[in-house]
Order: sequence, then C-alpha cells, then structure tokens
Amino acid sequence: MLYERFKRGAAADLNSVIDQISPKLLIPESFQVSRDDITGQLGLIWELIKAPLIVPLLQLGVYICLLMSLMLFMERVYMGIVIILVKLFWKKPEKRYKFEPIQDDVELGSSNFPVVLVQIPMFNEKEVYKISIGAACGLSWPSDRLVIQVLDDSTDPAIKMMVEQECQRWASKGINITYQIRENRTGYKAGALKEGLKRSYVKHCEYVAILDADFRPEPDFLRRSIPFLVNNPDIALVQARWRFVNADECLLTRMQEMSLDYHFTVEQEVGSATHAFFGFNGTAGIWRIAAINEAGGWKDRTTVEDMDLAVRASLRGWKFVYLGDLQVKSELPSTFKAFRFQQHRWSCGPANLFRKMAWEIIQNKKVKFWKKVYVIYSFFFVRKIIAHMVTFSFYCVVLPLTILVPEVKVPIWGAVYIPSVITILNSVGTPRSIHLLFYWILFENVMSLHRTKATFIGLLEAGRANEWVVTEKLGDAVKKAAADAAKNKNNAKSIRKFRFKFTDRLNTLELGFAAFLFVCGCYDLVNGKNHYFVYLFLQTFSFFITGIGYVGTII
Repeated sequence: MLYERFKRGAAADLNSVIDQISPKLLIPESFQVSRDDITGQLGLIWELIKAPLIVPLLQLGVYICLLMSLMLFMERVYMGIVIILVKLFWKKPEKRYKFEPIQDDVELGSSNFPVVLVQIPMFNEKEVYKISIGAACGLSWPSDRLVIQVLDDSTDPAIKMMVEQECQRWASKGINITYQIRENRTGYKAGALKEGLKRSYVKHCEYVAILDADFRPEPDFLRRSIPFLVNNPDIALVQARWRFVNADECLLTRMQEMSLDYHFTVEQEVGSATHAFFGFNGTAGIWRIAAINEAGGWKDRTTVEDMDLAVRASLRGWKFVYLGDLQVKSELPSTFKAFRFQQHRWSCGPANLFRKMAWEIIQNKKVKFWKKVYVIYSFFFVRKIIAHMVTFSFYCVVLPLTILVPEVKVPIWGAVYIPSVITILNSVGTPRSIHLLFYWILFENVMSLHRTKATFIGLLEAGRANEWVVTEKLGDAVKKAAADAAKNKNNAKSIRKFRFKFTDRLNTLELGFAAFLFVCGCYDLVNGKNHYFVYLFLQTFSFFITGIGYVGTII
C-alpha cells in the first residue's frame, strides 16, 4: 500500500514539473512556427543561399556544359564532313591497299593459304553456342589450314558437356576443332584468348579470327579479309561490321541498332580512312598474331581488352583496316538488365584505359603528332568521356535545375540548336528508324545516367572498375518459347513469365530521376516561360518506362 501511494505521488509530481516547462526553454523562439509556416521558413532559407551559392554554382555548370556541348558538336560536324569526303572521294580499302584474292591452285593445293586460327571464347552460352561453332566450321577455307579453338570458361557442367559434344560432333566430320577449358576465369575473356595462344599448335598459325558466341560469319569471311593481311605486312587488324539478327525484336534492340550503326557507319569508317586506327570491337575481326605479340599480348587490366590491344598495337606503328561491306551477323541484348551491364563495361573500360594510357600515348615517338591528337582528344576524351557526361549532366540535371533557378539562363543555341544538329548527324547510320529518332534521344538521355556513372568509376578506378558480367544472349529461346505458347495457349503465361519478371525489371535509379524531372516539369508548367515542361514530361515518361523495364518489351 505504501509503495502504491508513493508511486502515484511521484507520477503526479513529474507531470506537474513537465507542465511547468515552457516549450521556449527547449526550442528557440525564432524556430517556433506552426506547420503552416514551415514552407515559409524553407523558402526563406532557399532565398538566403540561392544568390550567394546556388546561382553561381549553377551558372558555372551551364558554362561547363555548353563548352562540352561545343566540343561534341565540333566532333560530330568533323566526322560528318569526313565521312562525306570518304564516301565521295576516298578509295575503297581494296584500292587503298594491295588486295589479291587467294586463289585455289590444283598444283600447289592448299599450301598457298596461310594457316588461320579461329578463337571462340564463351561462358555459359547455352542458347547460342551452336551458332558460332557451326559458322566457324562452315568457313570456306582449306580444312588443313584452319584451326578452330573453342575457349569455354563455362561454370555450368551441363553446358560444358553440351559444348564439348558439339565440338566432338564437328571433329568427327574432319574439322580441326579443339575444346579448351581453364582451371579458373582469371582475366575473363582476355585471359581465355591469351591462354589459347599459348598452345603448341598455334605457332604454325599466322592469323587469328575472333568470334563471340553469338556471331555467325558468312562462309567467305576469311577469303574477303585475310588477303589484306597477306599482301600488306604493316596491317595488323581487319575489322568487319556487325549486323543484328534481332534488331526488330523490340524497341530496346531498335535503339541499340541506331547507336551502333552510327559507330560502324561513321566512327569506324573515318578512323580507318584517315588514321588507319580505330578501336577493335572485340569480335568479327582478324589479327596478325605477330602484331598481338609485339604489342604485349592480351591484357586484363581493364574490361575493354580489345581496345587496349588496339591502342598498344597502333602505338607501335601497326595499321588497321575496317571493311564496312564485310558484315557478320550477331545478337543484341534484348533485356534491359543485360544491356545495362554491357553499357557499364563499354563506358567504364575506355575511361579506365584512358587513365592508364594517356601519358604513354603522349610520350610515344613512333606515332605522328596528329594521330596522337586524334587518339587522345577525339577517340578517347570526346567520344568516351565528354559525350556521356554532357548528355546526362546538361539535359538531365543542369537544364531542369535552371527551371527552379530562373536567374540562370541557358542560351537557345545551347539548349536546342546544337542538340538538334548532333541528333541529325547521329541519325545517318539507320535511316529506316528515322521515325524513332525522338524517342531514341530520350532513351539515350536515360542511358547517359549509367554511362556517366560508369565513366567516373573508370576514371577514378573505383570498386566496379573491373566488373565483368557476360552479356546474356537468348538466341532463339524467345522464338521457341513463343512458338510453344502458340501451340498450347495454356503456356501463354510461361512466355510472359520468361520475358516480364517485374522484380527483375524494376530500376529505382531511373524512377528517382523520373520523379525529379516530373517535379521540374510541373514547376515549369506553372511558373516557366520557356515551355521546357514539354521535354521534361516526355523525358519523365522515358525514365519511368525504363525504370519499370518496359523498354525491353515493346514489340
């Protein structure tokens, strides 16, 4: 009883003390505002920091973005002028270099054909492993002068068994094909290619053709490319153009086709015609093995081992030839997840390589000054770094922020005219998709988010700088699933499940930027004078549908 009375008395005394404490003792008077005044307080803070801090920083951002836009603009105009001159006046590779087809000779037999090694690196390529193996075995080249090497780094025992059985099947037909595996995946693709060149039988090979698992060259692939290497001892690489068998599968693949067609139609062609240099595309190319060895062989220090080798070989004076009319069929990533991983590798790797090789390029004495300028400024700095950064920073960050800060102006030539010219110049590669040009712009702006992030990771050599995720190839899996579903309507759900797993498609980063741009668009709609809200709402929609992964499913 005494305890209960004491407890009740103590509680009453405590409540009395609390009632006597004034809120003013806990919260400064200047911050005692009602909920209705919170917005006013935030507005006051914004006005206090805007003039001395926000406006100068944003104005500086505008100036930097305009400078980068001008750099990209001049690069695109230069490339456009040169490609027109190349098409009108330049001689074709067959006339610029010595080219004599290798003829079959009854008396000499196959001895006048050089021994060619074909390397096919693969990793868990269940859906497409038969494609490249079958295409390589079908090449029109004397069987005793052709060595096919399947470099299988697969971790799935079932897939390894299938690939090995496919090699044995072709070997039983008289094809010289070998199946090679490694203890580990050290160096990834570069490690596999390097290991393959160490085999004793490779010392008899003069040239090596490299084909990824989804690439399928025509039978005359070697007959149209090898003569450049045989007749021109200063040529190290012959690169063929990619053609995409699934470009019409969905909107995602159409967007990729537009970007890559410009790369092959303009960038590779200009580099080959003017400086005999361009980046090796990693596949559908034939190398002189002596050039690979002289350049230091394959290195795994970046995720772009192909570009690394090309730059090192070029610095030693070797020339490259690009054949735009020699086309090799391949597959584009048809899922957004696979495409994002690929773009991370393709954006991070060049930036990381630039960090490691810039000074080496500057110091090199075998290469002419203007070729150095081309490699450092045009090939690396503008195309691999500036192009990604200005697209994202200007059109997805700085321009929307100027709506919230009307004191900062963006000139119309920087916001509209220059981007329009760049876009028109980029569209020349794929005329059939000209009606998709506007959405391609919006999609490229979305992807610039990931490319910019990857570029900074490469430049700073951060945690994911050497991340290697093999691009998923579906081959005919989608078509087979669709065919099965058509035969049995009850399987319709299975095809949708195969392609539309929502949890795999959700991308929070894109959704976050969609929300940011939507807020900026609404503000411009109410308070703006430049009508940027039209672009912002369209870009919001693009970020949103990409955020839910729908871009890869529109047929």
